[in-house]
Amino acid sequence: MSGFLFDDIVFGPVKSRRFGVSLGVNLLPETRKICNFNCVYCECGLSDYKHNSSARLHSTEEINNNLTLRFEQLASEGLKPDNITFAGNGEPTLHPGFNEIIDHTIALRNRLFSKAMITVLSNSTRLNVPEVRAALDKIDNNVLKLDAGSQEMFYLINRPAGNLNIENIVKELCSFNGKLSIQTLFLRGEINGRMVDNTTDQEVDLWLSHLNKIKPERVMLYPIERATPEQGIEKISREELQRIADKVASLNIVAEVFA
Repeated sequence: MSGFLFDDIVFGPVKSRRFGVSLGVNLLPETRKICNFNCVYCECGLSDYKHNSSARLHSTEEINNNLTLRFEQLASEGLKPDNITFAGNGEPTLHPGFNEIIDHTIALRNRLFSKAMITVLSNSTRLNVPEVRAALDKIDNNVLKLDAGSQEMFYLINRPAGNLNIENIVKELCSFNGKLSIQTLFLRGEINGRMVDNTTDQEVDLWLSHLNKIKPERVMLYPIERATPEQGIEKISREELQRIADKVASLNIVAEVFA
């Protein structure tokens, strides 16, 4: 598997258009991606589902110790991050200690970086897991993925492991009562002999209908930015993304284009 991987538990700080000065947290192995999606555009490369269960994860204790040491070091150097962002090499909520790690991060944030927000970037598939949901309910900023309107396009773009249903995902997103952001990557192209396009009127209308139910605080729209593991994907222009964003705004939802 090729792709860009983070090589530490704590990475950065980095300057982000979305999150300001951000400290990244990677709960997954530094040498491989662990995810229950196999997105055609993923900068970390393709997923190898059959080896996910045997991958060695850092223990919760290892991660919490690393967070403490690194955060204390950065605080002593005068760093004042705007965000502590859980992202990394795959889906962060797959780590079995996710809830405990969030608790530890909140305590560190309160002690060392009191003005920083805690953000989780997630693919939205584990919102029905009680421990995951409990953790997400404690943080400041949930940024949750929704890349498709239809079930067919969901499978073509995100290629999930298992029998996941987009309607069930939307139902879980609705349960946040608007306290979340939705991020969507728009693309089109012929991938493995199939046309994949979530910018069509039909797909956008279905996606908008989901947003109208979810009523998020904001929606973030993206094109591809880095090399993709699948070939033949077109980068959508800022102008086209803005036209879609204008439709989101017509629902009285804040929409931002990052292109």
